[in-house]
Parts: sequence; C-alpha cells; structure tokens
Amino acid sequence: MVQHALLETAIDRFGRVGFEGASTRDIAHASGTAMSSITYHFGGKQGLYLAAADYIAAAMADRLTPALTMARTACEGTHEDATEALLQLLDNVAAVMMLPESATWSAFVVREQQNPTEAFDRLYAGVIQRVVDVFIALITRIRPDLPRREALATGLLLFGQALVLRVCRATVCRVLGTDTLDESTQTLLRARLRANALCILSETP
Repeated sequence: MVQHALLETAIDRFGRVGFEGASTRDIAHASGTAMSSITYHFGGKQGLYLAAADYIAAAMADRLTPALTMARTACEGTHEDATEALLQLLDNVAAVMMLPESATWSAFVVREQQNPTEAFDRLYAGVIQRVVDVFIALITRIRPDLPRREALATGLLLFGQALVLRVCRATVCRVLGTDTLDESTQTLLRARLRANALCILSETP
C-alpha cells in the first residue's frame, strides 16, 4: 500500500536527518512512488511528518493496549494487583523497545523530545500520556504515601528504565559486551527491570 510505504520510509528518513534534512523526492523514490503521491495522500511534507507521528503513536498504542487495559482495571484492585499490573506494563514497554521496528520510531521520537513540534503533541496524546497516566495511577495505588509530585517523578523514572533499552541501545550493547540483544540478554534485562521496579515500589517511606 502506497501510504504505508511512504510512512515507513518517512519515519526512517525524518528520524535520520530530521524534518529539514529529509527530502520528499528521496522519500518518494525510496517508497517506489511519485512525489505527487505525498501531496495526494498527505497534502505535502508537513502533512507527511505529522502522519508519521500519528503512525508511530498508533503502532505503539496497539502493542500496549492489552497491558494498559489490564492496568486500568488493576487501579481499582488490591495493592498486589496494582503492583503486578505495573510490572507487566513496564515489561511490555521494554518488549516494544526491543522490537526491531522500534529503532526507526525511537529516532523520530527522540528528535521530537529534544525539539518538540506539533508532532510531539500527537505522540504525547496518542500514546505517551496514556502510558504515563496509567503508571501514575498505579503508583498512587501502590504507594499512597507518596506526594503527587514524587509519584510523578517515580513514574517517569520507571518509564525511563524501559526506554533506555532502545534510546541508549549502543551503550547497552557496549556495556554488556554484545553486538545484539539476543533472547537471553533480553530476558536478563527484563528480569532486572522487574527487580529494580519492585525495589523502587517497596521503598520504605
């Protein structure tokens, strides 16, 4: 499908060289279509860029929806239910960060994190806010002793431990002495992430 090919290519190019550096001619050529297809489907370069952000948000949300649904229910459950739901959601985020396709997504998202535009608003509303809001609700259920701002900070930093598996991939591989994150390495990282989260959540007030 032309739109899908254009979006996949655009995400890669925008992630590599940014909005200004990416050429619609190059994106169209790499997608095997004419430049007029970008105008027809997206209205131009800006429309393609925003559609790329929407595509990333939707793809990530689709992969996280089952865990988010369970987590929302657990917000009204027991302390143990909330803890396990948060751990499962965190593990799901980590798993997404280790998917091959998340490499191009993250390059795009990191640029928007550093210099946010309207695309960041779409990424935030489309997936980031949904995950963070559930994180905070679960942390509030697990640690009712924490002031609101501390709960927010805790949620952000837990979320960050999963994001580092993609955003800092070169450092992760260098430190662990590996070229790729094979199955055993991924299992190790996910287990340590769970252990870290449990320590943070059970911190003595």
